[in-house]
Amino acid sequence: MKVGYLGLGIMGSAMAANILKAGFVVTVWNRTASKAEPLRALGATVGELPAEVASKVDVVCINVTDTADVDEILFGEHGVASGATPGLIVIDHSTIGPDATRDFAARLRKFGVTLLDAPVSGGDVGAKNGTLSIMVGGDEAAFEKCRPIFAAVGKSISHVGESGAGQVCKACNQIAVLTNLAGVCEAISYAAKNGLDVAKMIEVVGGGAGGSWQLTNLGPKIVAGDLKPAFMIDLALKDLRIVESSAAVVGAELHAVVEARKYLERVRAEGGGKLGTQAMIKALSS
Repeated sequence: MKVGYLGLGIMGSAMAANILKAGFVVTVWNRTASKAEPLRALGATVGELPAEVASKVDVVCINVTDTADVDEILFGEHGVASGATPGLIVIDHSTIGPDATRDFAARLRKFGVTLLDAPVSGGDVGAKNGTLSIMVGGDEAAFEKCRPIFAAVGKSISHVGESGAGQVCKACNQIAVLTNLAGVCEAISYAAKNGLDVAKMIEVVGGGAGGSWQLTNLGPKIVAGDLKPAFMIDLALKDLRIVESSAAVVGAELHAVVEARKYLERVRAEGGGKLGTQAMIKALSS
């Protein structure tokens, strides 16, 4: 299969590189053209517009920030839909709302195009190492056809249901991640204010029922004062906006999400929106 990749940020550039390394013929595009040059050096072709890329490939992967960006890439003046031929599969790795995904899928079907919503978890390290967790919604036959592409970028690859189900599953992931991070930050703050060795607390608690990815991986960064982003607070807040909006539609109560969001908003209000999510600790450090 010939693969197009649209959106070459931290995640997209690493994922596109892994697809190239797996032996696929890859054409890439990014709004800031210079970001495509490292992929060109690895052997990718660089396209000028999403429509052009779509016209030359069998599968188009998208990895951009928010719903409006996906909409523009799919249906804008030079979007994927205007260059697509029937049979094209679009894999959207972006994190957007499930309702928007279902709408996009219905609109693409009119062009003979199948959409798979396939958000990922695992951060920049998982993207670089090809070990992402990928949760996919949409047509199962299309999913199976694209499995070799998913295998190039992910370790845990799951078809979770119909169109939009991948985004619902990603929302669940973000709920679990960010509410757990709030608990980790509260535990670190509590330990520090009680004079406990925080590094030792992380080691001990991490070995028991209180252990988690957030504690083991972000806890030491907090202790070291390393707030560099693998996943930015601005993006976490975008995801929680999606989560809360979709939860309101189905009547799901998300009290822990509200508290985690308040911590993140407090840090962003102090200029920390571009910091990593572990900077949530700053909301508890005063």
